[in-house]
This record gives sequence, C-alpha cells and structure tokens, in this order.
Amino acid sequence: MGFDPGLRKTGWGIIDVQGSRLSHVANGIIKTDNSLSLAERLVQLYDGLSQVISDWEPVSAAVEETFVNKNPNSTLKLGQARGISLLVPAMAGLPVSEYSPNHIKKSVVGSGHAGKEQVTAMLGILLPSVKINGEDAGDALAVAICHAHSGGAHGRLSEAIGNSGLKGSGAQIIMKGAKA
Repeated sequence: MGFDPGLRKTGWGIIDVQGSRLSHVANGIIKTDNSLSLAERLVQLYDGLSQVISDWEPVSAAVEETFVNKNPNSTLKLGQARGISLLVPAMAGLPVSEYSPNHIKKSVVGSGHAGKEQVTAMLGILLPSVKINGEDAGDALAVAICHAHSGGAHGRLSEAIGNSGLKGSGAQIIMKGAKA
C-alpha cells in the first residue's frame, strides 16, 4: 500500500505483487473539509486511512517523504498529514517504509527527475487497465510500486511467511477483499 500524504487530499493505492508481476487492487483519495479546524481535519484523515486499511488489510505500507515548500506553514501542515499517514498503518501493525519523491520516480520511470506525465504513462504500462481516481491516487500507486521494486513488500512478506512456518518458492501478497 502506498500513501501520497496531503492535508486537503491524501492519495492511497494498493497493488498485488506476485514475483515480479504487479497488479492493481484499489486506489482512491481521502479528502478533508477545509472549513474544519486543523485538528478535525487530521481526525478525518485518520478515520479515512483507518477505514481503507481495515477494508483491504494490506501487509505493508509506504509513504512519500516530505519535500519543503516555500511556505513554511504549508510544509508544517503537510508534515502533520504525513504523520497521520505514518501513524495509521503503524498502529495497524504494518511495517512502514518511506521513499523520497526522486527515488519513487526513478523506481517507476527510470529517472528521478521524471515529470508527472511520464509517471502516469508508466502506471498505465505497469498496471494495465488501471483506472486512477485522481492525481494523488496515482502518486500513491507510484509509491506502492516503488515499495515493491525496493524490496519492502517482498522482504517483509518473506519474513512473515518464514515466521508462519509456510513453505514454498514464490511469495504472494494476498489482501482480504482484493478485487484484481
């Protein structure tokens, strides 16, 4: 599962990994009501992310690292939303990884300075017939793909299988309720 955190909109994306094959499971955006206080908006974000994790039961999560805006107030708000994006999966017992925007782009496109159009085009190639529910959801799918390519999903899954006593050569990430 990948997260693209933001206070107004936080994107989420879930993929399935079977060997080197990736497939789309789900994606979406959690929006907060900007007429509410900061604390109330963070609660909305917390509740929305908690519901997504409860519905899909992913096995690991990844969050895009914060970049610094020119406006320090915007950076602070983004950091608070990012904190919720780290907290919710961690509280659900999921291992959480973090990746820089350049690392994500390099993992998906092959260039750390790729444009959004290039990332979107590669999402269509890597996840055929995907319907992306907004730019933030697409960014979250890119985070999930980066996590899979970086071994975050595979390594934690192999560890979980090893600890469970299950044997077999190829691991699969299977999520309850997943509709591929």
